[in-house]
Amino acid sequence: MIDSKLLVQRVAIIGAGPGGLAAAIALSNLGLDVQVYEKAQDFRPAGTGLGLVSNGLNCLEAIAPGIISTLTKSGCPVHQTVLKSMAGETIRTHSSTLLEKYGHPLLTVWWWRLQQTLASRLPSEIIHLNHRCIGFEQDESGVAIYFENGKTAYADLLIGADGVNSTVRESLFGEGKPNYLGSMCWRSVLEYRHELSNSYQLVFVKGNQQFMYILDVGEGYTSWISRKFMTDYQLSQSPEAVKTRILHELTGWDDSFRALVEATPAEQIWEGPICDRPPLTHWSKGRVTLLGDAAHPMAPAMGQGANSTFEDVCELQACLSQGASLTEALTNYEQSRIQRTSLIQARSAIGEMRYYDIDTTKQTSERFSEGDARPQFNNDEFQDWLYNYKPPAIL
Repeated sequence: MIDSKLLVQRVAIIGAGPGGLAAAIALSNLGLDVQVYEKAQDFRPAGTGLGLVSNGLNCLEAIAPGIISTLTKSGCPVHQTVLKSMAGETIRTHSSTLLEKYGHPLLTVWWWRLQQTLASRLPSEIIHLNHRCIGFEQDESGVAIYFENGKTAYADLLIGADGVNSTVRESLFGEGKPNYLGSMCWRSVLEYRHELSNSYQLVFVKGNQQFMYILDVGEGYTSWISRKFMTDYQLSQSPEAVKTRILHELTGWDDSFRALVEATPAEQIWEGPICDRPPLTHWSKGRVTLLGDAAHPMAPAMGQGANSTFEDVCELQACLSQGASLTEALTNYEQSRIQRTSLIQARSAIGEMRYYDIDTTKQTSERFSEGDARPQFNNDEFQDWLYNYKPPAIL
């Protein structure tokens, strides 16, 4: 039964990644009729290992109570970060204090497991696969959404949760391609136990303007992520060429790191550029708004892509539950998020280049136009500000 006091009744979400699914749960909890449209033809094991920290975990628990317990069983709480050389030697080990400081450890999970856990909280009939959004039209009464398969959907509110190459964002603002940050990435997840890491450790291997992360993502699966500084990029022509290329990039590295890549089927290795976009001054037009990477795509250096997305979901849920009109609700949503996510984006871009011992602080600050509005944090203050975020109450 839909509450007649609500600002909207029908909501369409483009994208069935963790952000889109979390938004579907949160808005369904308000009593809304929510439908999710995803371009993929099926839910296949995909994505990388990612880290969930207190700001994201607090939001997830508010959205779907009990989900932290479920994710902890399928993921891996990290107790130590280990820095290793290309030769496999341990340079230093750092014990995590996140649990003591902020109430949650770093929890590494497989993106696909997170997606499936969220999907399990929704009725299967509201998730529509093989629906690639190609555009929309809106007026005062609603939004018509068009799909590549020839179908059309109608909603009172359209949410673009469709990533860095968002069709919804492009339709709203026409920006073109995202900004390449000079960081090329290869990654995969496979059933594997690396000989130089333990299940409670996150391993970071430092090379020459190149690095590799090795993460236990639970249930016997390991995620490896390798990135290299490149001023421009060119994608490989086939899965086999991708695998050959990353193995070549790891020439001179310890055999155990190369063995991890060797064990990975070529078709399961993702290759692509690390990109972001400059902050928008607003995320919404009329009955359409953005969420997650569609609104604020960022470098993965700080691991805040998913975590900040779950913050978006909580803020949007609160604003829709409290606004006097849809326009007011979406305006409040933007105002609660844009400055915070802009700062996280900027810090993430700086952090990505610092992996390669390149300082881009000045250029990044100018590109993100932080100016006098930027909170002046030292590192400890920034970490507190970031991790201590609590989701707003739903009245």
